[in-house]
Amino acid sequence: MLVKWIASVSLSVLAAGGVMLAAAQEAPVTVAAAAVPEFGQAAAEGAEFRTLDEDVQDLKKQVLDLNRDLFLLEEELLFPSNTQTAVFVSMDVGEFFGLDSVELKIDNKDVANYLYTEREAQALLKGGVQRLFIGNLKAGEHELVAVFTGQRPHTRDYRRAASVVFEKGIGPKYIELTISDRENKQQPEFVVKEWE
Repeated sequence: MLVKWIASVSLSVLAAGGVMLAAAQEAPVTVAAAAVPEFGQAAAEGAEFRTLDEDVQDLKKQVLDLNRDLFLLEEELLFPSNTQTAVFVSMDVGEFFGLDSVELKIDNKDVANYLYTEREAQALLKGGVQRLFIGNLKAGEHELVAVFTGQRPHTRDYRRAASVVFEKGIGPKYIELTISDRENKQQPEFVVKEWE
C-alpha cells in the first residue's frame, strides 16, 4: 500500500512537473507572441513620427521659400528699380583706422546712421560688404555725404567726411563707400565710388 501511495504521489509530482514544464515552455512563446504586436506597433508609430517629421521639415522649407519670395516682392514694390538707390560700405586692411560708426546724408537729409560692433568691423575687414542704405530717389543730381567716425592707432578719436555729387538716372543706382589704408601717407583714405 505504501508502494502504491509513493507511486501515485510520484506520478502526481511528475504530472505536476510536466504541467509546470509545459507551462514554462509555453510561457515565453506566449510572451513573445504578445511582444510581437507591441514591437510592430512601436515600429509603425516610429514610421508615423518619421513621416510627420518629414512633413514638418517640408513645410518649414516651403515657408522659408515663401518668405524669401515675399521679401523680394516687398523690396520690388517699396523700391522700384527705376528709383532705387543703394549705398554699401566696405573696408580694406584697416591698419590706420578702426571703424566705429557711419552717418549718411543725401541731399542734406540724414538717411542712415550705423554703429558697428567689433565683430561687424572685423567682418568688413575680411571682405564683407554691408548695405547701409536703400531708398528711392528721383532722377536728377544728388549729393551724398558720409561721415566716418573711428579711431586711429595711438591717437584719439578720428572723424572724417567724404562726399560725392552723383547723377541718378532711370534704373537703380549703387554707390560704395570704401575705407582703405594709404600706405605712403600712413593714414586712412575714404573713397566714394559709383557702380556701373
